[in-house]
Amino acid sequence: MKNSSGPIIKAALVILIFCAAFVLPANAQSQPPAPSQAPAPAANSTAKPVLVELFTSEGCSDCPPAEAIAVKMEKQPLSGIDLIVLEEHVDYWNHDGWVDPYSSVEWTARQREYVSKVGGNSPYSPEMVVDGETQFVGSNGRAAQQAIEKAASQPETNITISEASADPKDSADFKITAGKLAGDASAHDVEVWIAVTEDGLHSSVSAGENAGHTLYHSAVLRYLHKVGAAQSSGDAAFTGDAHVKLSSKWNRQNLNVVVFLQDKKTLKVLGVASAKLTS
Repeated sequence: MKNSSGPIIKAALVILIFCAAFVLPANAQSQPPAPSQAPAPAANSTAKPVLVELFTSEGCSDCPPAEAIAVKMEKQPLSGIDLIVLEEHVDYWNHDGWVDPYSSVEWTARQREYVSKVGGNSPYSPEMVVDGETQFVGSNGRAAQQAIEKAASQPETNITISEASADPKDSADFKITAGKLAGDASAHDVEVWIAVTEDGLHSSVSAGENAGHTLYHSAVLRYLHKVGAAQSSGDAAFTGDAHVKLSSKWNRQNLNVVVFLQDKKTLKVLGVASAKLTS
C-alpha cells in the first residue's frame, strides 16, 4: 500500500474471508478472471446497482489481491445486488520502476477529491470507495461487504442507457434517462457522468514491486466524462444524449458503458447503471 504524499508503506494486509463468494484465489496475480458477462441495464433488473471504485496500480504489490476481491464481488455479488466496478489506475506509483500503462493523472485527481470530501489524509492504494460515500483499504473484504450492504439499502435513482448509434472506428452515442432523484439530493447540484471500462486487459510486469508477475484486470476505467446536470424537481432528473470517443487501441468487444449520478458537494452516488457496448 502506498500513500501518494509519503514513503511507501510496507505492511502486509490481512484479507478477511467473510463468505465463500469472496474467497481470494491463491494465485491471484497470475490467473486471468473468468470471461465477463454483459451486464443488463438497470431498468431490466431487480437487483440494486451499487458502484464500487477501486484505486489501484500495477506498481503496488498490495493491489492485485484487492483487484481479485473486486472481481469476485462483481461476478458473485451478494443476493439482490448488482456490483458495478470501476478499476481506476493511479499514476503516483509510476516513478518506482514500473509505469502502469492504464494509469492516468485524472484518476489520481479523482481519488484526491474523495480524500478531500469523503475522508482520509492523502490518497493511497489499494483504496475502495463504495457509492462515493464509504472508503477503506481495498483488500478488506469485511469492510466491502458492510459498505455494499449499506449502499444497497438506500434509495436509488433509476437510470436507463440505450445505444443510439456507433461508428465502427472511434465513437458511440447513447441516450440516457434518469428518473426522479432519490433521497435528499435536491439541496445540491447533481452531476451526470458517463464512463467506459474495458475487461480482459493484462500486463507482464518487468520492474517494481510486481516484477515477474503477469497481472490481469477487469473493468479498467478508460474514459470518464461529465454529461450534464440533473434536475432536482420533476419525475425525470435527466434526459439527454452522450457522445463517447473510443480509442482504436481498445477492444470494443470488451467495453462496457457506465452512467452514474453523483452529488457534486458530497460525492455520494445517487444512481448507477451499466450496459455492454453492442457494436
